[in-house]
Amino acid sequence: MDTDTPPIILGSTSPFRHNLLKKLRIDFTAVAPDIDEQALPNESPAELVSRLAFEKAVAVSTHYPNALIIGSDQVASIDQRLLGKPGNRENAIDQLLSASGRCVTFYTGLCLLNSFSGRKQVICETFRVHFRSLERHQIERYIDQEKPYNCAGSFKSEGLGISLFERLEGNDPNSLIGLPLIQLIRMLGNEGIQIP
Repeated sequence: MDTDTPPIILGSTSPFRHNLLKKLRIDFTAVAPDIDEQALPNESPAELVSRLAFEKAVAVSTHYPNALIIGSDQVASIDQRLLGKPGNRENAIDQLLSASGRCVTFYTGLCLLNSFSGRKQVICETFRVHFRSLERHQIERYIDQEKPYNCAGSFKSEGLGISLFERLEGNDPNSLIGLPLIQLIRMLGNEGIQIP
């Protein structure tokens, strides 16, 4: 990137998103967005993550008036019932028990906001995870090894979580981890940033 390129800001402190963005070999700064992440009444998972990705980018833009700001948010859903981050062992076990033998859809919202021009690009990427039929002792063994308490759906697909799956269905496996890089590369290209 040349010196005329605006700085790139990742509106997230997620270590997973940080590591994904590093794969693109671009300079960026990670900043915590401060927003209310509660769903609105009757808001679909796709609407929720798209709105939150945009709101995260807007929240960060107040401190960076001439930047390209990346906002992202993710939820998992079984039959339109949202699965957030479990927060603790028992909730994680419950989430994985409910996912056993079923398909869980992950919705990842992505926003690239040019805070100087006001141009926004927002998408929602879906990814489906088909879980194996799992016994409680298998789930507990997995949870105790990886402790995925800060992960929507209670697993880390980039780690041992892959052992829980029958198959994966989607366009970009990075979206499952929390940042759809294929779409982000396209968005950055629309702003004149070519990768590689």
